[in-house]
Amino acid sequence: MDEKNFRPFFELIENRRSIRAYQSRVVEAEKIQAIFRAIQSAPSAGNLQAFEVFVVQKAPLQQALARAAWNQDFIAEAPITLVFCAHPDRCSWKYGKRGEELYALQDATIACTFAMLAATQLGLGCVWVGAFDESQVGQILGLDRSLRPVAILPIGYARETPPPRGRRAIEDLIHEVF
Repeated sequence: MDEKNFRPFFELIENRRSIRAYQSRVVEAEKIQAIFRAIQSAPSAGNLQAFEVFVVQKAPLQQALARAAWNQDFIAEAPITLVFCAHPDRCSWKYGKRGEELYALQDATIACTFAMLAATQLGLGCVWVGAFDESQVGQILGLDRSLRPVAILPIGYARETPPPRGRRAIEDLIHEVF
């Protein structure tokens, strides 16, 4: 295997950081569209794409999201915030309860992961926020009850450069079954 051909991808993964401080600089529309294309390309169960993404760029709504996320104020600092929601009805018809309870959730989280990697590749910072009051986020966004907020992703130009964080050893994570 010629590792140098794969190096850019693995460097992207290794260079991703959780960014919680953002510049006031506006994110260019082309970069936002590129992130949207990455989201659209995310794999999903049965290709049903059982998720929806809400784009928030208005300060009052971002401040409300920050409060709903137990005062994680950096959410309101980012120029753009994406809220990923599972849409269980889109796959329950095909996969039943497992589709409703698991696959839709997985679809939304995979889409968020693709957005994170795209943002990093584009020179932007972001952080996955999973700590929030789902019902408050739903009210802020005016969500239909069929949608479940899963992740909040503030995105912008980083105002910080956190060092790499320690990781568990591969031997602790990976288990070969014989």
